[in-house]
Amino acid sequence: LVLHCGTGGRACRCAGGREEAEAAATGPTMWFMYALSWLALLIQAAFVTLGIAAGLYYLAELIEEYTVATSRIIKYMIWFSTAVLVGLYLFENFPSLVVGVGLFTNLVYFGLLQTFPFIMLTSPNFILSCLLVVLNHYLAFQYFAEEYYPFSEVLAYFTFCLWLIPFAFFVSLSAGENVLPSTVQTGDDVVSNYFTKGKRGKRSGILVIFSFIKEAILPSRQKIY
Repeated sequence: LVLHCGTGGRACRCAGGREEAEAAATGPTMWFMYALSWLALLIQAAFVTLGIAAGLYYLAELIEEYTVATSRIIKYMIWFSTAVLVGLYLFENFPSLVVGVGLFTNLVYFGLLQTFPFIMLTSPNFILSCLLVVLNHYLAFQYFAEEYYPFSEVLAYFTFCLWLIPFAFFVSLSAGENVLPSTVQTGDDVVSNYFTKGKRGKRSGILVIFSFIKEAILPSRQKIY
């Protein structure tokens, strides 16, 4: 494309050349780089997923070994979440309904903590806590849809007030059945059953899921003699 603009003809020709170069750059030849970007995104997502799964598995192992310390940490988390909710009400003018439901949810979490690490999935406290998690998310989405906050601040609220404590209880689900020898076969000694079967022989809960995923992705090698 050549444009004659009198004394500015050279400038117009240069502008036309740049437009042609840009059109050629955004033409059909760009599909290859676009496909590579999606492939790289999939690989990065796979690495992030594997990293999260490995971290959760390691946390579940630690919680299974140190249940008393885990209970103390969860208690501190609940107190911290309570302080955050009070601070949001005092300094950020959060709705009293959102803060009140959050405080009541923390009270239910304290009830779950009384029997930790033994958490019955059919207990009223556990069912009520699950319903309150859903209600808290509904109220939070409704509030942030009406009031603008930066994404980082919204994420901070969800992290400290909605996700942190349920996540800790979720990872701790497998700890209750491995603390004491709950099942002993006839003729077995209690102590020997605890160290041979009760502690490591039979896992349940989240560790079973992680172990299945680990074996599916990275199967253990069999020794050949």
